[in-house]
Amino acid sequence: MKRTANAHWNGTLQAGQGEITTQSTVLNKTQYSFKTRFADGVGTNPEELIAAAHAGCFTMAVGAALSQAGITPGDLTTDAILDLDMQALSITGIHLELKASVIDGVDEAKFKEIAEGAKAGCIVSKALNVPITLSVTYA
Repeated sequence: MKRTANAHWNGTLQAGQGEITTQSTVLNKTQYSFKTRFADGVGTNPEELIAAAHAGCFTMAVGAALSQAGITPGDLTTDAILDLDMQALSITGIHLELKASVIDGVDEAKFKEIAEGAKAGCIVSKALNVPITLSVTYA
């Protein structure tokens, strides 16, 4: 299976602008620029897309891990916070904040154990070469 995306850029780093399109066209000529990447502006940026991909992948992995343990998943929500070191121009880590409703058949300790396993097994987690931390709110 292959997934594709396309980026087009025109101009200098600071004055240029670009568009990103995904295979599914959910992003279809979505604008990005220096401002959307390093300041405030309308559009997306590569780091935001990495965070979104990680949040989506991890949340699905938690649901899958719960199902494999014979537990019916409830509501799961993940915020992915990507840290970008502007001096080094490097992603230094991602913190995942998972919020889950109480799920029958699993206590908080077991849920956290399953979430940690999902973090390690998440396809996007495995693709990233940065520290990944996790906090869980289970209410």
